[in-house]
Amino acid sequence: MSKKPVFQYNAARREIRIGSRHFHLPQHPRARIALGTGLVVGGTLGFLPVLGFWMIPLGLLVLSQDLPAVRRWRRNLVVRMERRGVKRPSRKSAQPDERQAEERSDPN
Repeated sequence: MSKKPVFQYNAARREIRIGSRHFHLPQHPRARIALGTGLVVGGTLGFLPVLGFWMIPLGLLVLSQDLPAVRRWRRNLVVRMERRGVKRPSRKSAQPDERQAEERSDPN
């Protein structure tokens, strides 16, 4: 059974999907930078009603479309999370059998 992702980010279409909701980002880079900065600043005030700490990662996500440093952070996080979900073989099954290793090294 395939698991449907709860969160998707499509930079080409300037769209964020969280659950069943779609949010379109502004087309102008200055507007996106202002929106992302506002979300991060508002997220630091997350202890107040209406504002929340959820705004910080969302703001960083919006900023990652225009700022290369934030884009690298996001990409590294995505790669780490994808690797975490992949089942890795155990060390014993990854190492070749001793006989197979001898056969490869023996030219006869």
